[in-house]
Amino acid sequence: MLPVMEAARKPSKEGMVLTKATIRAADRLGMQQRVLGNVLGLSESVISRMKSGEYVLERGKPFELAVLFVRLYRSLDAIVSGDDKTAGEWLRNENIALRARPLEMIQKVQGLVDVIRYLDSRRAII
Repeated sequence: MLPVMEAARKPSKEGMVLTKATIRAADRLGMQQRVLGNVLGLSESVISRMKSGEYVLERGKPFELAVLFVRLYRSLDAIVSGDDKTAGEWLRNENIALRARPLEMIQKVQGLVDVIRYLDSRRAII
């Protein structure tokens, strides 16, 4: 007897929302698919499928990294008052406090966490 094929699972609503938010944030920051793939731990081809709607993030490491990436975007967006050009430039330029370019840092998990921590501290200044 042949095993019954498992029905294709319907993507979760949270996965669809997070996937769309991740792609939108990366686009607004002018990030290349390769770089976003490095941030999420996914291949460039998977990022391309995300953009076309053929792939949806589901719970797991890439999902959690996407949550952090969207958090980074939202923090940076608040600091630059919604100016995506300035936000993209901030990511690409050397940051004296971080001693690196944030775009290079966020391609590793610890760097992503460090940049978010830095942005959170900048937002909290009174």
